[in-house]
Amino acid sequence: MGGGPATKNRGMAIFPQTRTAVPSPAAALPTRPAEASGVATRLPSLRHIGPNWYASVMGTAIVASAGAMLPVDVPGLRAACTVVWALSAVLLLAVLAARGGHWLFHRDQARAHLLDPAIAPFYGCLSMALMAVGGATLTVGADVVGVRAALAVDVVLFVAGTAVGLAAAVVVPYLMVVRHRPAPGTASPVWLLPLVAPMVSASQGALLVPHVPAGQAREALLLACYAMFGLSLLATLVVLPLVFSRLVHHGPLPLALTPTLFLALGPLGQSTTAVNQLADVAPGAVGAPYASAFGAFAVLYGVPVMGFALLWLALATAMVVRAVRNGMGFAMTWWAFTFPVGTCVTGAAGLARHTGLDALTWPAVALYVLLVVAWAAAGTRTALGVLSGALTAAPVPPRPATARTT
Repeated sequence: MGGGPATKNRGMAIFPQTRTAVPSPAAALPTRPAEASGVATRLPSLRHIGPNWYASVMGTAIVASAGAMLPVDVPGLRAACTVVWALSAVLLLAVLAARGGHWLFHRDQARAHLLDPAIAPFYGCLSMALMAVGGATLTVGADVVGVRAALAVDVVLFVAGTAVGLAAAVVVPYLMVVRHRPAPGTASPVWLLPLVAPMVSASQGALLVPHVPAGQAREALLLACYAMFGLSLLATLVVLPLVFSRLVHHGPLPLALTPTLFLALGPLGQSTTAVNQLADVAPGAVGAPYASAFGAFAVLYGVPVMGFALLWLALATAMVVRAVRNGMGFAMTWWAFTFPVGTCVTGAAGLARHTGLDALTWPAVALYVLLVVAWAAAGTRTALGVLSGALTAAPVPPRPATARTT
């Protein structure tokens, strides 16, 4: 996602266009040119690499982990997931290096990101990228590096990702209140990103529970994961109504931002994944009454939430079809089609595992097919954009836009 100065029109945040002729929420980088501000201009291609680029890591890692969790046996799928996991690990290292160079050589731009309401929420993506790769390493990568090495990698990435995610869940809302002050009617689905990160910690922490010594430590980790589940869920219930209210009262999002509607699937699918994975490990961490209650809760919570997720998926898909018909082109917002859908795959797979219902197995498979197609499309277009320089170029100022389109 390229970057550029955010502007406002009648109280709405209007995001600029990149060299690919489409706007992007992570493209809003309100800062002066490096030459004018006296900032070092080394590695200028890194100047517009924002935290939103971690979305490509998340979207790739979820393809591997979701494929490994499918409740069906597909020949060759495990090997394919292993290749995708390796690619996600390479991407994580590459984006971490690029972001490190961004902070080193373009600190003015990096600081501006934190003060930009269009960019700051993407700091939650760093947390989720770390944990997504860590979880995929333990789930799939263990076939290559061994369980012991995979566990060590997952522990490091889980601890780092959880720390970053909890910090983002506090710092970003704080900045929104005291510094960003977004105008009424500008609520965006990207506001959910720092809030869903603790939910990813809840689901990824479930993978580590069996590896913690039995007793106090294991039970503490389990309950900490449920605490992060509640933290993220309640915060989502505060923000999601604001997003829908913005749509109803101010009309559809700008074309290139329409894919961000899929971000709402993240907390829905991830929370369903979390309660199912935590229910799997609860018997070894807590006593029988609570363990069985957690198992029942996984189904009683997960089924209604997945129903709502499918409703939102239908609404978001309809909005994307409308945007495509009106000329929506490629933007890095296409990565919103990947990780959130992947969480719905793992959520549906968890419910299928606990209920044994084929009626839940096939939706998981269908969603996984959608995930793979979306990942291939977003990945191909991103690679082409990087090679051509379009996605790392300075932004083009946006054309005037209206609050409601037809």
